[in-house]
Amino acid sequence: MTSMLQKYVTRRWTALRAASLCLISAALATPLHAAETVSIGYQKSSTLITLLKTQGTLEQALKDKGIAVSWHEFPSGLPLLEALNTGNVDLSADVADTVPIFAQAAGARLTYFAQESASPQAQAIVVRSDSPIQRLADLKGKKVAVTKAAGTHYLLIAALAQAGLKFSDIQPAYLSPADGRAAFENNKVDAWVTWEPFLTSVQRQLPTRVLTDGRGLASYKRYYLTTTAYAQAHPEVLRQVFAQLQQAGEWVKAHPADAAKVLGPLWGNLDGPTVEAANAHRTYQVQAVTADQLGEQQKIADAFLAAGLLPKAVDAKDVGVWKP
Repeated sequence: MTSMLQKYVTRRWTALRAASLCLISAALATPLHAAETVSIGYQKSSTLITLLKTQGTLEQALKDKGIAVSWHEFPSGLPLLEALNTGNVDLSADVADTVPIFAQAAGARLTYFAQESASPQAQAIVVRSDSPIQRLADLKGKKVAVTKAAGTHYLLIAALAQAGLKFSDIQPAYLSPADGRAAFENNKVDAWVTWEPFLTSVQRQLPTRVLTDGRGLASYKRYYLTTTAYAQAHPEVLRQVFAQLQQAGEWVKAHPADAAKVLGPLWGNLDGPTVEAANAHRTYQVQAVTADQLGEQQKIADAFLAAGLLPKAVDAKDVGVWKP
């Protein structure tokens, strides 16, 4: 299974690069790189960018500086960072801490320009309430649903290591969050490793039990990225985006019910209390990134390499870091 993931990541990245024009025509609905336009790539899980897009605040802030915004949604983090690497978007909304590592392993040149501070309780390994699995060591030989290259993938590796197990001691079922939920709900897997808002949603709708969350195992930071060339050429854009992200993060925490009304429909019509509970596990505290803070990124890279899940070693500090 480990070699399968190596092949998956390599094939995936190569295919995305070879088919970049097809991806762009499908995912990008408006012309890119028009004069005075910044193109921003995001996912449905990009909470703060989604809020800024929905409320129009970032567009207004940049419009005041004579800059327009084009928005481009991607299905997951890897194709989003491929589009960034090939210059087809200028900025990437937040991706889980593991995604830049896989992108680096595939040759991407990245620059971090913001991060959301650690939210370890925003991801967890769950089992059914009546499961015989009582502790992490009981996962040996069991089938565990996890999303490839997601933050939860690293949480699973770290949790297994704490229990004295190797990744090869389990049967990973590589599934998207939606498919993971279905497999877990129908007892097709023994455990599921997931993140918010999927975590709170399953806890509120099914009889579940948490084996462990990320505390002491995986910080779960989310990073915003650009390229070094763009960061050097457009510092004013990054300053504006950074400031707006900080304000959006503060607004979510100060107005949880209002934020839930906006995000609920975007997250598959989740009810307000579920969205509020999910967001309570995220800090949404936007901060600058410094090179000396990338230590856990190196731990992630080393853990994936040791588990045979990366095609080559990665130097997590071999990236650009923008200073606001």
